[in-house]
Amino acid sequence: MYEMVKDDINIIREFNRFYTNVLGLLNRQILDSNLSLSEARILHEIEAIPNCTSKLLIDKLYIDSGYMSRIINQFQKQGFVKKQKSKEDGRSHFLILTEIGKQKLAEMNAHSDEQIYNMIQPLSKYAQHKLAQNMSVIERILTNGKNINPEEISIRHKIKPGDTGYIIYMHGWIYKQEYNYSTAFESYVAQSFYEFLQNYNPEYDRLWIAEHNEEIIGCIGIVNHNERAQLRWFLLHSDYRGIGLGKRLLNTALDYCRQKGYKSVYLDTTDDLETAIAMYEKAGFVKVAEKENHSWREDLTELEFEMKL
Repeated sequence: MYEMVKDDINIIREFNRFYTNVLGLLNRQILDSNLSLSEARILHEIEAIPNCTSKLLIDKLYIDSGYMSRIINQFQKQGFVKKQKSKEDGRSHFLILTEIGKQKLAEMNAHSDEQIYNMIQPLSKYAQHKLAQNMSVIERILTNGKNINPEEISIRHKIKPGDTGYIIYMHGWIYKQEYNYSTAFESYVAQSFYEFLQNYNPEYDRLWIAEHNEEIIGCIGIVNHNERAQLRWFLLHSDYRGIGLGKRLLNTALDYCRQKGYKSVYLDTTDDLETAIAMYEKAGFVKVAEKENHSWREDLTELEFEMKL
């Protein structure tokens, strides 16, 4: 049953054993505060969750309702938490930290920050950043993207060294994984970026790069062709789809084209990119041409869409 993923299971188990020791060090300050790990987590979530209730805490932390009730009662006796009746529903009570509770949480956070700083201080700045970034990736994968806050995603258009190389790599592995495209497609993307960078004019060309925790997660570009603009390299990491980021990128590119006075925008895509095609058509693009393309996979049809501005 497990043979196909046996190596992955062993790696995860080994990491769990290692990280259990790390957690033992990081949680020492919690033991010093006379609070269990669960109690400290509940105190933190009460502060973090707007209109926090016991039900919300139970659902988020997967804690037994009876155990949760005992902890909340204990917090009330210690003066950490008070209950406030909801104005909309008199049967519901919000949990609110008192000043004593806020002070207790601040002390724990300060101790925790100090311990983490001491742990990562010997590392290089790059290693510190990669450690935090990879922890975010682990959380994103295990929560199926539920921890992603769209407001934390930034979009920039200043091109940095390494950007286009990484975007070419993203095109290669995403299109192989999701559509079984050959390496010829990656070569095509690489050639397109070579031409783009060689002829780049910041007055009329633009590449927008979406980042989360300083990791590139998506992009879209506009290439100048006199009075026509070509929309290119519209790509999103699969973990960041369905949160409105694609629409945000597309609207950003189209607004730019209008500001620059382009008369039309066109794009080339393939018939298997159904979600993207639906987005283009909803935005106002119309299919104007199609042809067979067997360069990247045998059964592809290349489509051209255009929008008049």
